Amino acid sequence: MNGTTVKKHSISLYVSNKPGVLMRIAMVFSRRAYNIESLAVSRAHDPNFSHMNIVATGDEKTLDQILKQLNKLVDVVHARDNTGEDIIDREMVLVKVRCTAESRRDVMQIAHVFGCEVMHMDEETTILQIAGQTEKIDAFDRMLDQYGVVEIIRSGKMIITRGPERTS
Repeated sequence: MNGTTVKKHSISLYVSNKPGVLMRIAMVFSRRAYNIESLAVSRAHDPNFSHMNIVATGDEKTLDQILKQLNKLVDVVHARDNTGEDIIDREMVLVKVRCTAESRRDVMQIAHVFGCEVMHMDEETTILQIAGQTEKIDAFDRMLDQYGVVEIIRSGKMIITRGPERTS
């Protein structure tokens, strides 16, 4: 990207809760060839609005243009890059791992160390739920790799700023 620094950005948006908003926001990223790596959307306290958290990797110059375009959209109340700010971020993940009688004890020890909740267990697999920062989730995934991760479903990063101000 022309010698500019490429990094992950945590972007929060406060938007109208109605059809088509997500598509219009995704198109802003797409037109600038900026890939969305993670997306979490939920209804806000006011049901007329939604919170949207996006993680995307790219250069800051392009991101500045994206933020300007997002903030011009009618349905976007506010969009901002929270990268480097004092935020709390978490992902929630469900992991289905092969779990034979021989490996069950080891898998359960790993799950305990990472603070997982067992959601389901049968003769062949175990489904675990874990929440935490992306780095914790990635480390957990690597630890389970040797047992055979069948499936992993990630919520996308959710962020909230500390203090009395709204996130977006």
